[in-house]
Amino acid sequence: MTIAVGDTLPDGTLVRIGENGPETVSLADLSAGKKLVLFGLPGAFTRTCSSAHLPGFVRNADAFRAKGVDHIVCMSVNDPFVMQAWDDVQGAAKAGVELLADGDSSVTKALDLAFSAPALGFIDRCKRFSAYIEDGTIKVLNFETEAGTCDLTAAESLLAQI
Repeated sequence: MTIAVGDTLPDGTLVRIGENGPETVSLADLSAGKKLVLFGLPGAFTRTCSSAHLPGFVRNADAFRAKGVDHIVCMSVNDPFVMQAWDDVQGAAKAGVELLADGDSSVTKALDLAFSAPALGFIDRCKRFSAYIEDGTIKVLNFETEAGTCDLTAAESLLAQI
């Protein structure tokens, strides 16, 4: 069953590139006792993700922090090296947005947000979503209804809901 407002965020392991290479990050650790903005998207370097979804959170990172948000995390079914390269291009870390890889799509599947579009090479990718989570409980959750759009899940939309 797809996650919903009021649900507890399932634990899962995401990956980032640290000083010594790939390192795991527990979703439970990111959210326990904290206010977390989590958003997922189909893929790094893809059109809507690169032109609208991620840049909106980068632009609005300070506004989220002003509302008490501790962490802003973007997840995608990519490998951590691709996510790091995308961060290098987008400047997300400099703004305080962490890009984490769900390489095996296990977190995406635990959230019941996997979709496939084989013609694009997308297998078990993450549906576009945005969420506000307090101490592991989902308080606000948005999904897009049309492929290639970023309106309901945009940073500005989520910011207005917090």
